[in-house]
Amino acid sequence: MMLPTKVHIREVGPRDGLQNEPIWLKTKEKQTWINMLTAAHLPYIEVTSFVHPDWVPALRDAKELAASLNKKNDITYAALIPNEIGLTHFFEANLDEGAMFISSSETHNKKNMNQSIHETLSVIKQMTAELKAEGLKTRAYISTVFGCPYEKQVSMDEVLRLTDRLLSYDIDEISLGDTIGEAHPLQVERRLDILLERFPADKIALHFHDTKGMGLANVYTALKVGITKFDSSTGGLGGCPYAPGSSGNVATEDVVHMLKKMGIETNIDFPALIKAAEWIEMKVDRTLPSHCLRAFHSHTTS
Repeated sequence: MMLPTKVHIREVGPRDGLQNEPIWLKTKEKQTWINMLTAAHLPYIEVTSFVHPDWVPALRDAKELAASLNKKNDITYAALIPNEIGLTHFFEANLDEGAMFISSSETHNKKNMNQSIHETLSVIKQMTAELKAEGLKTRAYISTVFGCPYEKQVSMDEVLRLTDRLLSYDIDEISLGDTIGEAHPLQVERRLDILLERFPADKIALHFHDTKGMGLANVYTALKVGITKFDSSTGGLGGCPYAPGSSGNVATEDVVHMLKKMGIETNIDFPALIKAAEWIEMKVDRTLPSHCLRAFHSHTTS
């Protein structure tokens, strides 16, 4: 078994982490957090979503936030784009990468996007062409790959079909989502074995939730088959508002700590990352599920 020597972390906390939080963070507070993530050398930060504020009120300041960022040249600042209206706002924001969303479950897609998978594919194809015409990078999330709150298991054939279709649009990276935290290592191994027979590993990222405590085990399983790109959220913030029970992305600091112990490079400043996790935990005013954050508190208070 050959493990990778370097892994690329996609920090999704400012978007995926905050989208379901009941506490409103002011734009300046979000900017402060993103500055802390930048200082920790997170190479990729998904900062917001240009979604209608009625859908996700927590991100209603997307345009103002994007305009206020103190960006660094060696960091990719991305945003989720749900539709053509969102794309217009994205172009005005001068960000680096546009991410789009589709579910492998027809029911989940209709609840999340208010349209069929077929309709969403058409929108993604058009938006990808417009982003590419501007020389920008593109990313697509495929949700419910390992389980759906409405349809339970989505067929692997549908996951393959969507991955193939999205890559045919010249999308740079596909993030496969364990939306409700149902994935387990054997399932991850089996699904990736099938996927990687057809698609290159460098086109695939994994987006695990730690709802039932298997996030890091699933990351390790994906590492063993050659995946080097992982989504995570500082503090373990997150959850899909259209997927009941999907609390908690795998915590960025937990992933980085595990990789560091295994001798796998991320180039992330771990102490600075812990500070960012501490800060956001204080702001959301609740205990976050990050294991390293608990250990850090124990170490400093004992």
